[in-house]
Amino acid sequence: MLFEKINYLDEDFLVQRDAYIEIEDDRIKGISKKAPSGYQGERLSGENKLLMPGFANAHCHVPMTLLRGFGEGLPLQRWLTEKVFPFEDLLTDEDSYWGSLLGIAELLASGCVSFSDMYMNLPGIIKAVEESGIRANLAHGCSAPGRDPDFEDTNAYQGTKALFDHLREYPDSKIRPELALHAEYTSNENTAKTLLNFAKDRQLRVQIHVSETQKEHEEGKKRRGKTPLRYLYDLGFFEVPLILAHCIWLEDSDLALLKEACGKGADITLVHNPSSNLKLASGFANLKGWEEAGVNIAIGTDGASSNNNLDMLEEVNLASLVQKGITLDPSFMGPEKTFRYATQGGFLAQGIKHSGLIKEGMKADLVVFDLDDYATVPQHDLAANALYAAGRQNIFLTMVDGKILYKEGQFFSLDIEKVKAEVNRIAAEKKAILNGRG
Repeated sequence: MLFEKINYLDEDFLVQRDAYIEIEDDRIKGISKKAPSGYQGERLSGENKLLMPGFANAHCHVPMTLLRGFGEGLPLQRWLTEKVFPFEDLLTDEDSYWGSLLGIAELLASGCVSFSDMYMNLPGIIKAVEESGIRANLAHGCSAPGRDPDFEDTNAYQGTKALFDHLREYPDSKIRPELALHAEYTSNENTAKTLLNFAKDRQLRVQIHVSETQKEHEEGKKRRGKTPLRYLYDLGFFEVPLILAHCIWLEDSDLALLKEACGKGADITLVHNPSSNLKLASGFANLKGWEEAGVNIAIGTDGASSNNNLDMLEEVNLASLVQKGITLDPSFMGPEKTFRYATQGGFLAQGIKHSGLIKEGMKADLVVFDLDDYATVPQHDLAANALYAAGRQNIFLTMVDGKILYKEGQFFSLDIEKVKAEVNRIAAEKKAILNGRG
Protein backbone atom coordinates (compact mmCIF):
# COMPACT_ATOMS: atom_id res chain seq x y z
CA MET A 1 0.00 0.00 0.00
CA LEU A 2 1.09 3.57 -0.72
CA PHE A 3 -0.25 6.44 1.38
CA GLU A 4 -0.12 9.42 -0.98
CA LYS A 5 0.46 12.96 0.27
CA ILE A 6 -0.48 12.04 3.81
CA ASN A 7 0.26 13.93 7.01
CA TYR A 8 2.00 11.89 9.71
CA LEU A 9 3.63 12.06 13.14
CA ASP A 10 7.39 11.65 12.81
CA GLU A 11 9.83 10.10 15.30
CA ASP A 12 9.50 13.17 17.53
CA PHE A 13 5.69 13.00 17.27
CA LEU A 14 5.61 16.23 15.31
CA VAL A 15 3.38 16.64 12.27
CA GLN A 16 4.97 16.29 8.84
CA ARG A 17 2.78 17.05 5.83
CA ASP A 18 2.21 15.62 2.37
CA ALA A 19 4.49 12.59 2.52
CA TYR A 20 4.46 9.39 0.52
CA ILE A 21 4.66 6.40 2.87
CA GLU A 22 5.04 2.97 1.31
CA ILE A 23 4.10 -0.24 3.11
CA GLU A 24 5.60 -3.51 1.89
CA ASP A 25 4.60 -6.78 3.57
CA ASP A 26 4.63 -5.98 7.31
CA ARG A 27 7.03 -3.00 7.30
CA ILE A 28 7.25 0.69 6.51
CA LYS A 29 9.42 0.53 3.41
CA GLY A 30 9.87 4.19 2.62
CA ILE A 31 8.97 7.76 3.61
CA SER A 32 9.51 10.47 1.04
CA LYS A 33 8.27 13.80 -0.26
CA LYS A 34 8.09 12.24 -3.72
CA ALA A 35 6.07 9.31 -5.00
CA PRO A 36 8.13 6.14 -5.59
CA SER A 37 8.60 5.60 -9.31
CA GLY A 38 6.85 2.66 -10.90
CA TYR A 39 4.72 1.81 -7.86
CA GLN A 40 2.06 -0.77 -8.85
CA GLY A 41 0.25 -1.56 -5.60
CA GLU A 42 -2.80 -0.20 -3.80
CA ARG A 43 -2.89 3.57 -3.22
CA LEU A 44 -4.72 5.55 -0.57
CA SER A 45 -5.17 9.30 -0.70
CA GLY A 46 -3.91 11.12 2.36
CA GLU A 47 -6.06 14.19 1.88
CA ASN A 48 -7.34 15.45 5.25
CA LYS A 49 -5.82 12.43 6.98
CA LEU A 50 -3.24 11.92 9.70
CA LEU A 51 -1.16 8.75 10.01
CA MET A 52 0.52 7.77 13.26
CA PRO A 53 1.67 4.66 15.12
CA GLY A 54 -1.21 2.55 16.36
CA PHE A 55 -1.99 2.67 20.06
CA ALA A 56 -0.61 0.01 22.43
CA ASN A 57 -2.98 -0.56 25.37
CA ALA A 58 -0.59 -1.40 28.21
CA HIS A 59 -3.11 -2.68 30.75
CA CYS A 60 -6.34 -4.46 29.94
CA HIS A 61 -8.63 -7.33 30.98
CA VAL A 62 -10.17 -7.82 27.57
CA PRO A 63 -12.88 -10.45 28.29
CA MET A 64 -14.38 -8.15 30.92
CA THR A 65 -16.61 -6.70 28.20
CA LEU A 66 -18.90 -9.46 29.50
CA LEU A 67 -19.25 -7.51 32.78
CA ARG A 68 -19.81 -4.07 31.26
CA GLY A 69 -22.20 -2.16 33.55
CA PHE A 70 -22.30 -4.98 36.12
CA GLY A 71 -21.75 -3.74 39.68
CA GLU A 72 -22.04 -0.02 39.12
CA GLY A 73 -21.32 2.53 41.83
CA LEU A 74 -19.20 0.38 44.15
CA PRO A 75 -15.66 1.07 45.38
CA LEU A 76 -12.93 -1.26 44.11
CA GLN A 77 -12.87 -3.86 46.90
CA ARG A 78 -16.66 -4.28 47.10
CA TRP A 79 -16.93 -4.20 43.31
CA LEU A 80 -14.42 -7.06 43.09
CA THR A 81 -15.67 -9.26 45.92
CA GLU A 82 -19.42 -8.75 45.54
CA LYS A 83 -19.77 -8.55 41.76
CA VAL A 84 -16.70 -9.31 39.66
CA PHE A 85 -15.27 -12.42 41.34
CA PRO A 86 -18.63 -14.28 41.55
CA PHE A 87 -19.35 -13.52 37.87
CA GLU A 88 -15.85 -14.54 36.79
CA ASP A 89 -16.16 -17.87 38.62
CA LEU A 90 -18.83 -18.82 36.06
CA LEU A 91 -16.80 -18.01 32.95
CA THR A 92 -15.58 -20.68 30.53
CA ASP A 93 -12.91 -20.51 27.86
CA GLU A 94 -15.64 -20.10 25.24
CA ASP A 95 -17.20 -17.23 27.17
CA SER A 96 -13.83 -15.48 27.30
CA TYR A 97 -13.38 -16.08 23.57
CA TRP A 98 -16.53 -14.14 22.70
CA GLY A 99 -15.87 -11.44 25.30
CA SER A 100 -12.34 -11.04 23.96
CA LEU A 101 -13.53 -10.69 20.37
CA LEU A 102 -15.89 -7.91 21.44
CA GLY A 103 -13.09 -6.16 23.31
CA ILE A 104 -10.70 -6.53 20.39
CA ALA A 105 -13.29 -4.99 18.09
CA GLU A 106 -13.48 -1.95 20.39
CA LEU A 107 -9.70 -1.70 20.45
CA LEU A 108 -9.30 -1.90 16.68
CA ALA A 109 -12.08 0.63 16.09
CA SER A 110 -10.30 3.10 18.37
CA GLY A 111 -6.90 2.77 16.67
CA CYS A 112 -5.35 0.19 19.00
CA VAL A 113 -3.02 -2.38 17.40
CA SER A 114 -1.67 -4.16 20.49
CA PHE A 115 -2.68 -4.79 24.08
CA SER A 116 -1.29 -6.27 27.30
CA ASP A 117 -3.80 -8.43 29.12
CA MET A 118 -4.13 -10.00 32.56
CA TYR A 119 -6.97 -12.46 32.93
CA MET A 120 -7.92 -16.14 33.13
CA ASN A 121 -9.41 -18.62 30.61
CA LEU A 122 -6.40 -18.02 28.39
CA PRO A 123 -7.31 -20.60 25.70
CA GLY A 124 -10.36 -18.49 24.80
CA ILE A 125 -8.36 -15.25 24.72
CA ILE A 126 -5.61 -16.87 22.63
CA LYS A 127 -8.15 -18.06 20.07
CA ALA A 128 -9.71 -14.59 19.80
CA VAL A 129 -6.34 -12.85 19.39
CA GLU A 130 -5.18 -15.27 16.70
CA GLU A 131 -8.40 -14.98 14.71
CA SER A 132 -8.52 -11.18 14.93
CA GLY A 133 -4.93 -10.49 13.87
CA ILE A 134 -4.18 -7.99 16.66
CA ARG A 135 -0.97 -8.10 18.72
CA ALA A 136 -1.15 -9.08 22.38
CA ASN A 137 0.99 -9.79 25.41
CA LEU A 138 -1.00 -12.26 27.48
CA ALA A 139 -0.72 -13.31 31.11
CA HIS A 140 -2.91 -15.40 33.40
CA GLY A 141 -3.45 -13.38 36.57
CA CYS A 142 -2.12 -15.17 39.65
CA SER A 143 -3.98 -14.68 42.92
CA ALA A 144 -4.22 -16.90 45.98
CA PRO A 145 -5.69 -14.80 48.82
CA GLY A 146 -5.46 -16.49 52.20
CA ARG A 147 -3.12 -19.18 50.80
CA ASP A 148 0.54 -19.32 49.79
CA PRO A 149 1.07 -22.09 47.22
CA ASP A 150 3.98 -22.43 44.83
CA PHE A 151 3.26 -20.72 41.52
CA GLU A 152 3.36 -24.16 39.86
CA ASP A 153 0.37 -25.18 42.02
CA THR A 154 -1.90 -22.32 40.91
CA ASN A 155 -4.43 -21.99 38.10
CA ALA A 156 -2.21 -19.25 36.69
CA TYR A 157 0.53 -21.80 36.09
CA GLN A 158 -1.90 -23.99 34.15
CA GLY A 159 -2.97 -21.02 32.06
CA THR A 160 0.67 -20.10 31.43
CA LYS A 161 1.42 -23.68 30.39
CA ALA A 162 -1.44 -23.58 27.89
CA LEU A 163 -0.01 -20.36 26.46
CA PHE A 164 3.46 -21.87 26.07
CA ASP A 165 1.99 -24.99 24.46
CA HIS A 166 0.19 -22.79 21.93
CA LEU A 167 3.31 -20.78 21.10
CA ARG A 168 5.37 -23.92 20.58
CA GLU A 169 2.81 -25.01 18.00
CA TYR A 170 2.55 -21.54 16.42
CA PRO A 171 5.99 -19.90 16.75
CA ASP A 172 5.07 -17.07 14.34
CA SER A 173 2.19 -15.90 16.53
CA LYS A 174 1.85 -12.19 17.35
CA ILE A 175 1.17 -13.25 20.97
CA ARG A 176 3.95 -12.75 23.53
CA PRO A 177 3.81 -14.54 26.92
CA GLU A 178 4.05 -12.78 30.27
CA LEU A 179 3.37 -13.54 33.92
CA ALA A 180 1.01 -11.61 36.18
CA LEU A 181 0.92 -11.34 39.95
CA HIS A 182 -2.53 -9.87 40.47
CA ALA A 183 -1.50 -7.69 43.42
CA GLU A 184 0.25 -7.63 46.78
CA TYR A 185 -3.06 -8.04 48.62
CA THR A 186 -4.19 -11.14 46.68
CA SER A 187 -1.02 -13.18 47.18
CA ASN A 188 1.64 -14.03 49.72
CA GLU A 189 5.42 -14.31 49.71
CA ASN A 190 5.94 -17.89 48.56
CA THR A 191 3.56 -17.53 45.63
CA ALA A 192 5.20 -14.23 44.65
CA LYS A 193 8.75 -15.60 44.98
CA THR A 194 8.08 -18.77 43.00
CA LEU A 195 6.33 -16.75 40.27
CA LEU A 196 9.33 -14.42 40.16
CA ASN A 197 11.75 -17.34 39.86
CA PHE A 198 9.67 -18.73 36.99
CA ALA A 199 9.86 -15.34 35.27
CA LYS A 200 13.63 -15.13 35.76
CA ASP A 201 14.22 -18.64 34.45
CA ARG A 202 12.24 -17.93 31.27
CA GLN A 203 13.09 -14.23 30.88
CA LEU A 204 9.44 -13.14 31.09
CA ARG A 205 7.93 -9.76 31.82
CA VAL A 206 5.64 -9.48 34.86
CA GLN A 207 2.43 -7.45 35.21
CA ILE A 208 1.21 -6.34 38.68
CA HIS A 209 -1.52 -4.05 40.06
CA VAL A 210 0.17 -1.71 42.56
CA SER A 211 -1.27 0.85 45.00
CA GLU A 212 -4.48 1.34 43.02
CA THR A 213 -6.47 2.60 46.00
CA GLN A 214 -5.57 4.29 49.26
CA LYS A 215 -7.19 1.41 51.17
CA GLU A 216 -5.08 -1.17 49.34
CA HIS A 217 -1.91 0.85 49.84
CA GLU A 218 -2.38 1.54 53.56
CA GLU A 219 -3.49 -1.99 54.39
CA GLY A 220 -0.47 -3.32 52.51
CA LYS A 221 1.79 -1.18 54.70
CA LYS A 222 0.16 -2.56 57.85
CA ARG A 223 0.39 -6.12 56.55
CA ARG A 224 4.02 -5.99 55.37
CA GLY A 225 5.49 -3.13 57.36
CA LYS A 226 6.38 -1.41 54.07
CA THR A 227 4.68 -0.02 50.98
CA PRO A 228 3.50 -2.52 48.35
CA LEU A 229 6.18 -1.28 45.93
CA ARG A 230 8.94 -1.68 48.54
CA TYR A 231 7.61 -5.17 49.28
CA LEU A 232 7.94 -6.11 45.60
CA TYR A 233 11.41 -4.58 45.44
CA ASP A 234 12.58 -6.52 48.51
CA LEU A 235 11.30 -9.75 46.96
CA GLY A 236 13.46 -9.07 43.87
CA PHE A 237 10.83 -8.08 41.31
CA PHE A 238 12.90 -5.14 40.05
CA GLU A 239 15.29 -7.73 38.59
CA VAL A 240 12.79 -8.59 35.83
CA PRO A 241 10.96 -6.30 33.37
CA LEU A 242 7.91 -4.95 35.21
CA ILE A 243 4.61 -3.47 34.09
CA LEU A 244 2.97 -1.85 37.12
CA ALA A 245 -0.63 -0.73 36.67
CA HIS A 246 -2.28 2.25 38.41
CA CYS A 247 0.38 3.21 41.02
CA ILE A 248 -1.83 6.06 42.20
CA TRP A 249 -0.81 6.05 45.86
CA LEU A 250 2.95 5.75 45.47
CA GLU A 251 4.79 7.70 48.15
CA ASP A 252 7.87 9.89 47.75
CA SER A 253 9.98 6.98 49.01
CA ASP A 254 8.48 4.77 46.28
CA LEU A 255 9.34 7.30 43.59
CA ALA A 256 12.87 7.59 44.97
CA LEU A 257 13.17 3.79 44.87
CA LEU A 258 12.04 3.75 41.24
CA LYS A 259 14.47 6.52 40.33
CA GLU A 260 17.38 4.67 41.89
CA ALA A 261 16.44 1.39 40.20
CA CYS A 262 15.88 2.94 36.76
CA GLY A 263 19.18 4.78 37.10
CA LYS A 264 20.81 1.36 37.42
CA GLY A 265 19.04 0.03 34.34
CA ALA A 266 15.84 -1.53 35.71
CA ASP A 267 13.14 -2.06 33.06
CA ILE A 268 10.01 -0.66 34.71
CA THR A 269 6.81 0.68 33.14
CA LEU A 270 4.05 2.45 35.05
CA VAL A 271 0.66 2.39 33.33
CA HIS A 272 -1.84 5.25 33.62
CA ASN A 273 -5.52 4.16 33.58
CA PRO A 274 -7.47 7.42 34.00
CA SER A 275 -11.01 6.27 33.17
CA SER A 276 -10.96 3.34 35.57
CA ASN A 277 -9.25 5.38 38.28
CA LEU A 278 -11.90 8.09 38.02
CA LYS A 279 -14.88 5.75 37.79
CA LEU A 280 -13.86 3.69 40.82
CA ALA A 281 -12.89 6.89 42.67
CA SER A 282 -9.39 5.50 43.20
CA GLY A 283 -7.57 8.81 42.77
CA PHE A 284 -5.17 10.55 40.39
CA ALA A 285 -1.81 9.25 39.21
CA ASN A 286 1.22 11.53 39.57
CA LEU A 287 2.72 11.41 36.08
CA LYS A 288 5.10 14.30 36.76
CA GLY A 289 6.51 12.26 39.61
CA TRP A 290 6.68 9.20 37.36
CA GLU A 291 8.61 11.17 34.76
CA GLU A 292 11.09 12.42 37.34
CA ALA A 293 11.60 8.83 38.50
CA GLY A 294 12.71 7.90 34.98
CA VAL A 295 10.28 5.03 34.41
CA ASN A 296 8.76 4.20 31.04
CA ILE A 297 5.17 5.50 30.98
CA ALA A 298 2.28 3.95 29.07
CA ILE A 299 -1.51 4.26 28.95
CA GLY A 300 -4.13 1.54 29.36
CA THR A 301 -7.89 1.22 29.39
CA ASP A 302 -8.14 -1.35 32.22
CA GLY A 303 -11.21 -3.59 31.75
CA ALA A 304 -14.53 -2.61 30.23
CA SER A 305 -16.24 -3.38 33.52
CA SER A 306 -14.52 -0.47 35.26
CA ASN A 307 -14.12 1.95 32.35
CA ASN A 308 -16.80 1.09 30.78
CA ASN A 309 -15.30 0.77 27.32
CA LEU A 310 -12.06 -0.09 25.57
CA ASP A 311 -11.93 3.07 23.48
CA MET A 312 -8.20 3.74 23.51
CA LEU A 313 -8.54 7.14 21.84
CA GLU A 314 -10.89 8.29 24.60
CA GLU A 315 -8.40 7.03 27.20
CA VAL A 316 -5.54 8.94 25.61
CA ASN A 317 -7.60 12.13 25.51
CA LEU A 318 -8.57 11.77 29.17
CA ALA A 319 -4.98 11.00 30.20
CA SER A 320 -3.89 14.36 28.84
CA LEU A 321 -6.78 16.38 30.23
CA VAL A 322 -6.67 14.87 33.73
CA GLN A 323 -2.96 15.56 34.10
CA LYS A 324 -3.37 19.17 32.99
CA GLY A 325 -6.09 19.60 35.58
CA ILE A 326 -4.27 18.10 38.56
CA THR A 327 -0.94 19.80 37.76
CA LEU A 328 -2.58 23.15 36.89
CA ASP A 329 -0.14 23.18 33.97
CA PRO A 330 -1.73 23.53 30.50
CA SER A 331 1.60 22.71 28.84
CA PHE A 332 1.91 19.30 30.52
CA MET A 333 0.89 16.20 28.56
CA GLY A 334 0.44 17.87 25.19
CA PRO A 335 -0.12 15.83 22.00
CA GLU A 336 3.53 14.89 21.41
CA LYS A 337 4.09 13.45 24.89
CA THR A 338 0.64 11.90 25.24
CA PHE A 339 0.78 10.14 21.87
CA ARG A 340 4.31 8.91 22.62
CA TYR A 341 3.15 7.34 25.90
CA ALA A 342 0.15 5.75 24.16
CA THR A 343 2.21 4.26 21.33
CA GLN A 344 5.95 3.85 21.81
CA GLY A 345 5.55 3.75 25.61
CA GLY A 346 3.06 0.91 25.33
CA PHE A 347 5.21 -1.08 22.95
CA LEU A 348 8.27 -0.64 25.17
CA ALA A 349 6.16 -1.94 28.06
CA GLN A 350 5.57 -5.04 25.95
CA GLY A 351 9.25 -5.43 25.15
CA ILE A 352 8.64 -4.53 21.49
CA LYS A 353 11.08 -2.15 19.79
CA HIS A 354 10.04 -2.70 16.17
CA SER A 355 6.71 -0.84 16.52
CA GLY A 356 5.55 2.49 17.89
CA LEU A 357 7.23 4.93 15.49
CA ILE A 358 6.66 6.06 11.91
CA LYS A 359 10.12 5.24 10.62
CA GLU A 360 11.53 3.23 7.75
CA GLY A 361 11.99 -0.39 8.72
CA MET A 362 9.47 -0.32 11.57
CA LYS A 363 6.46 -2.63 11.63
CA ALA A 364 3.38 -1.31 9.86
CA ASP A 365 1.25 -1.16 13.01
CA LEU A 366 -0.62 2.02 12.16
CA VAL A 367 -3.75 4.08 12.60
CA VAL A 368 -5.10 6.67 10.16
CA PHE A 369 -7.39 9.49 11.27
CA ASP A 370 -9.84 11.11 8.86
CA LEU A 371 -9.94 14.74 10.01
CA ASP A 372 -12.36 15.96 7.34
CA ASP A 373 -15.18 16.22 9.87
CA TYR A 374 -17.28 19.02 11.32
CA ALA A 375 -15.58 18.46 14.69
CA THR A 376 -12.00 18.50 13.35
CA VAL A 377 -11.88 21.61 11.15
CA PRO A 378 -10.20 23.99 10.78
CA GLN A 379 -6.83 22.25 10.88
CA HIS A 380 -4.61 24.70 12.72
CA ASP A 381 -2.94 21.83 14.61
CA LEU A 382 -3.51 18.31 13.29
CA ALA A 383 -2.07 16.54 16.34
CA ALA A 384 -4.23 18.61 18.70
CA ASN A 385 -7.28 17.89 16.55
CA ALA A 386 -6.58 14.16 16.72
CA LEU A 387 -6.11 14.21 20.50
CA TYR A 388 -8.71 16.72 21.67
CA ALA A 389 -11.34 17.01 18.92
CA ALA A 390 -11.46 13.61 17.20
CA GLY A 391 -13.49 10.64 18.37
CA ARG A 392 -13.68 7.01 17.41
CA GLN A 393 -15.72 8.02 14.36
CA ASN A 394 -12.56 9.68 13.00
CA ILE A 395 -10.56 6.44 12.96
CA PHE A 396 -10.35 5.73 9.24
CA LEU A 397 -8.32 2.53 9.40
CA THR A 398 -6.29 0.38 11.75
CA MET A 399 -3.44 -1.72 10.35
CA VAL A 400 -1.49 -4.48 12.12
CA ASP A 401 1.55 -6.11 10.54
CA GLY A 402 0.74 -4.40 7.25
CA LYS A 403 -2.83 -5.80 7.16
CA ILE A 404 -5.92 -3.62 7.42
CA LEU A 405 -8.09 -5.10 10.18
CA TYR A 406 -10.56 -2.21 10.43
CA LYS A 407 -11.57 0.44 7.90
CA GLU A 408 -14.47 2.90 7.77
CA GLY A 409 -16.57 0.97 10.28
CA GLN A 410 -15.90 -2.47 8.82
CA PHE A 411 -14.04 -5.31 10.55
CA PHE A 412 -12.16 -7.67 8.25
CA SER A 413 -11.26 -10.45 10.70
CA LEU A 414 -14.41 -10.87 12.82
CA ASP A 415 -18.19 -10.99 12.46
CA ILE A 416 -19.22 -8.19 14.80
CA GLU A 417 -22.97 -8.96 14.70
CA LYS A 418 -22.38 -12.58 15.74
CA VAL A 419 -19.98 -11.45 18.43
CA LYS A 420 -22.55 -9.05 19.91
CA ALA A 421 -25.25 -11.73 19.90
CA GLU A 422 -23.03 -14.25 21.68
CA VAL A 423 -21.93 -11.75 24.31
CA ASN A 424 -25.53 -10.79 25.05
CA ARG A 425 -26.41 -14.49 25.42
CA ILE A 426 -23.51 -15.21 27.79
CA ALA A 427 -24.14 -12.13 29.94
CA ALA A 428 -27.83 -13.01 30.33
CA GLU A 429 -27.03 -16.61 31.26
CA LYS A 430 -24.49 -15.67 33.94
CA LYS A 431 -26.72 -12.97 35.42
CA ALA A 432 -29.60 -15.45 35.66
CA ILE A 433 -27.41 -17.93 37.53
CA LEU A 434 -26.21 -15.27 39.99
CA ASN A 435 -29.78 -14.01 40.57
CA GLY A 436 -30.88 -17.56 41.21
CA ARG A 437 -28.21 -17.94 43.86
CA GLY A 438 -29.55 -14.82 45.55
